[in-house]
Amino acid sequence: MRQLSLFDQEIEEPLAARLRPKNLDEYVGQKHLIGEGKVLRRLIESDRISSMIFWGPPGVGKTTLANIIANQTKASFLNYSAVVSGIKEIKTVMEKAEEARQFGTRTIVFVDEIHRFNKAQQDAFLPFVERGTIILIGATTENPSFEVNGALLSRCRVFVLKPLSEEDITELLRNALKNPRGFGSQDVRMDDGLLPMIAAFSDGDARAALSTLEMMILNAPIQRDGSVIVTKELFEQCTERKSLLYDKKGEEHYNLISALHKSMRNSDPDAAIYWLARMLEAGEDPLYIARRIVRFASEDVGLADPQALPLSVAAYQACHFIGMPECTVHLSEAVTYLSLAPKSNAMETGYDLAREDALNSMAEPVPLVIRNAPTKLMKELDYGKGYQYAHDYEEKLTAMECLPDSLKGRRYYVPTGEGRESEFGKRLEEIRKWKEEHRK
Repeated sequence: MRQLSLFDQEIEEPLAARLRPKNLDEYVGQKHLIGEGKVLRRLIESDRISSMIFWGPPGVGKTTLANIIANQTKASFLNYSAVVSGIKEIKTVMEKAEEARQFGTRTIVFVDEIHRFNKAQQDAFLPFVERGTIILIGATTENPSFEVNGALLSRCRVFVLKPLSEEDITELLRNALKNPRGFGSQDVRMDDGLLPMIAAFSDGDARAALSTLEMMILNAPIQRDGSVIVTKELFEQCTERKSLLYDKKGEEHYNLISALHKSMRNSDPDAAIYWLARMLEAGEDPLYIARRIVRFASEDVGLADPQALPLSVAAYQACHFIGMPECTVHLSEAVTYLSLAPKSNAMETGYDLAREDALNSMAEPVPLVIRNAPTKLMKELDYGKGYQYAHDYEEKLTAMECLPDSLKGRRYYVPTGEGRESEFGKRLEEIRKWKEEHRK
């Protein structure tokens, strides 16, 4: 018998591992997938699992769902890591699965971080998935459209897991304080509002939230009566940041996004980056900021710099792909570019004018000349009669009127002289002058 050493004492599992849900009733979040009557819940409860991929950011419950399936299925369940497994190991597992299938036993293979497999490794799975030798469940933080073999992906159903809401994570943290598997056996006393602050800090990642809570409690001072006191100051120490967190639905939320907008509009990149940092470090969703930036690109820059919109959309996509904290540089690039770009609000003012006229002329018919005429009857009713196809003309222009009669001559787009819009303004003036001359 081997002698025990000083290093053989049991090491306690991390809080997130101890609290991992064992069934769907304990699972928090992803109601769009595992709420009552939802498709994934029905598949799990009826043990009718097919090959699927769970796609979502870290800490949202991908591996937990796989473990719940493992607990509830009657199939053989194999947990497989894409980090340490090669083609030889895959083939060995597949051979055993094939033997089990011949005896009527299903095999579910769970592959964590499936995006780490190269094409050859993924191809090794394909014939076994096709034959039904295995049911493949993959988990990935990367877009499977780009990271998973197309043939393999076409045989799997993709379920998208969303970042957990602050309410979901706060519920998890409360459970951690009450659950015997967590800190239910300890007298933990926390400052009011700390749990929502931890939830906001975690940015939708349950594992990060539970790890932060655990770190705070393990580092909190123990009182003479055995209680543990967790304070706001301890939160700041454990997260190495000041508590800038704010109510995302409250006044300060709107004050800060207003400050960001107005700083960019006033061509002040320093102020814009500062307000951006204030929001991000306070726990704001980077995608919310990115959406507002996309709006700003057309509302306040528009055709004065046509590159503003595609750059802003690219920043949004980068935030979606990468997330915090890496996406801070993408947002900084976007707000700096927009701050320095020439400004035009012609898109917004033009739409507002057109909207007013549209609401007051909803019954105005589309001129016959530009109506669609896909049927014989419509042609007999003069739909499209006299339509002039611009590409048939040397100038690529016609004098045809496209507005309703009651709105002839209305001007909605009024270019400014800023940036590239001055060029668009000259071009528009030439077009309007040419049309007036040819209508006469």
